[in-house]
Amino acid sequence: MIRFRELLLENPVIAALRNDKDLENVIKSKALITFVLYGNLMNIGKICEKLKAANKIIFVHLDMIEGLKGDAAGIEYIKKFASPDGIITTKSSNIKYAKQLGLATIQRIFIIDSLSLKTGIKNIHETGPSAVEVMPGIASKIIHSIEKEINIPIIAGGLIKTKKDVIDSLSVGALAISTTSEKLWNL
Repeated sequence: MIRFRELLLENPVIAALRNDKDLENVIKSKALITFVLYGNLMNIGKICEKLKAANKIIFVHLDMIEGLKGDAAGIEYIKKFASPDGIITTKSSNIKYAKQLGLATIQRIFIIDSLSLKTGIKNIHETGPSAVEVMPGIASKIIHSIEKEINIPIIAGGLIKTKKDVIDSLSVGALAISTTSEKLWNL
């Protein structure tokens, strides 16, 4: 986990890929860590293969892979046929099983009110992911509140479009940000 924290500190901008165009562009970018937010059972292996050939660190968002059921067998499939460094998911049960398989885990939480904040922190304590991705990432008060309650890296994601958004998120406690904005991948 310390290595993961250091990796985020050294590479605070994470490229979030939504399509094949993003895939081709990230290969040419400075971004080291990638979040794969698209694909299906037929092409996820090839997507990860291209990223590995470019020496990128890969996290596959299980909940966004078409044809994949978010269960133990689905996680085993991703590990065997895509071989990412880790997974992203909103599901606590997937975090627990992926950890058992030796994958790094990022739990994505959406904070829309005080109840979702409380529930998100509770789930993080119960599952012990490698990191948490807080959405929306531009909600600096939320990031600061979560940072006081947990002891794992925080990644801010969602609605981060400018260099100022990156700086603001990092200044309130996020160790990294994830963004689909290509102009930020080379910061």
